[in-house]
Amino acid sequence: MKHLSKLFYITFLLILVSNCARTGRPEGGPKDEDAPLFVTSNPPYETTNFNKKEIEIEFDEYVKLKDLNKQLIVSPPLKNPALITPQGTASKTIKIKILDTLTKNTTYIFNFGNAIEDNNENNKLEAFKYVFSTGNYIDSLITSGKIKDAYLNETPKNINVLLYRIDSAFTDSIIYKKKPNYVANTLDTTNFNFSNLKKGKYLMIALKETSSDYIFNPKTDKIGFYNDTISLPKDSIIEKPIVIFNELQPYKFRRGKEISKGKIVFGYEGEIENLNIKIQSDVPKDFKSISKFEINKDTLNYWFTPFEADSLNFIVSNANFLDTITVNLRKKKIDSLTINSTISNTLHLRDTLFLKTNNPIIELDTSKISITDKDTIAVPFSSYLSSKENKIAVLFDKKQKQSYSVTILPDAFKDIFKQPNDTLKYNLKTRELEDYGKITLNIINDNSNPIIIELVEGKDKNKLVERRFITKSETLIFDLLQPKTYYIRAIIDTNKNNKWDTGNYLLKQLPEEIIYYNEELEVRANYFINNTFTINK
Repeated sequence: MKHLSKLFYITFLLILVSNCARTGRPEGGPKDEDAPLFVTSNPPYETTNFNKKEIEIEFDEYVKLKDLNKQLIVSPPLKNPALITPQGTASKTIKIKILDTLTKNTTYIFNFGNAIEDNNENNKLEAFKYVFSTGNYIDSLITSGKIKDAYLNETPKNINVLLYRIDSAFTDSIIYKKKPNYVANTLDTTNFNFSNLKKGKYLMIALKETSSDYIFNPKTDKIGFYNDTISLPKDSIIEKPIVIFNELQPYKFRRGKEISKGKIVFGYEGEIENLNIKIQSDVPKDFKSISKFEINKDTLNYWFTPFEADSLNFIVSNANFLDTITVNLRKKKIDSLTINSTISNTLHLRDTLFLKTNNPIIELDTSKISITDKDTIAVPFSSYLSSKENKIAVLFDKKQKQSYSVTILPDAFKDIFKQPNDTLKYNLKTRELEDYGKITLNIINDNSNPIIIELVEGKDKNKLVERRFITKSETLIFDLLQPKTYYIRAIIDTNKNNKWDTGNYLLKQLPEEIIYYNEELEVRANYFINNTFTINK
């Protein structure tokens, strides 16, 4: 019996030690899916007449802070950010050390967003706030709304929404100079919510900032504004979304710089209108120059036939600007002529064959260009030089399921430096009509507004496929479309200038409205889509 008792005792000890050595939840036990809970704080939550420099917030389990710099919003903003610990380690207590002088009779909100999560399972304590007041009561008014991007179909996240109190010291220019009275953030949604606001009248703006300093920088930030005054407690919900946009910047000339022999780049900022570059230096009789704006860049490229000179003087002007500049000439080498085709192999039936060059072409000899089909029969063609870009269009009647050979002999092209091309050859193939789809769009334009209809594609829905202009209800057909996902947007062209115009904060001018058709249009081979798009603005 003693032997059995001793054996039982040893077995029991082994089991006990084995169980004690295990950590975490038992195998097969339920996963912890509960967020951590706020237990208490010192000073207490919603303390009034607050005059402390440190705050301790306790939770029911170990927590950690994740993406605090992105998630934490302190309203009103502090001049000197508070020190919050611990970061990088887990603790049951979060400490806030206030390094700023707090404003009297003001309710402060430390909104942690979704930064607080438990240490084991990363369960988030969503939208946790710590609130206190330096006065004798807690402000309790609220307002909320949505953000929308003026041009993009999907609004970027993490938009700051700012409230400025309208009083005797208020001016519209305050957003360029001072921090707001209150701030909220959309975080991971397009919605914003303000709480603990004081009664009064406010200006509301939204900023997509490169640095969250709550000061509007027109060069880098997107802005949106609510056109009317926010009056609290009346405007607890903002019905219309705030539309954010990039403002056009005023024109500013930067400088001219030689980047290769015979080529100068003139840089500028902002909206360009009638920019004129005129050379003032004495030049030879056979001097030639060509200038072209670089697509999607604030740059004017200027090519000229080189001659012996240390520098060139120019007058740079537009409607509101006139200046004289000198560009030093140091480069010794001209850029060799390069030519690239925009089509690599498959020539789709909607496509045009373009030949892009680095230098502007000034001579074109079509007798040295030939196109033949798969039966070596000559194909008639025409060509033209683009006035806006360095490219040559080669136009011919494309047949389905056909092969084409494009041959370009030497000296067919000569650039401004008299450099000829080498022999070029491109082999292209077309597909069958059944490889493409078609979209028929019935536009119901109730108010006969001037409208720009754009068919776009791509991840950012910003690659233009085709653009149409209408002023009434109309049926539009987009044919020979490659199998892809397409999107339709309608631009309400209020000023009838056939382009989208952005807004301006100081002028209180909103961007022209863009309405996206509410469906993706998935085009497949030999597939036809017939939809209706009603625009009742």
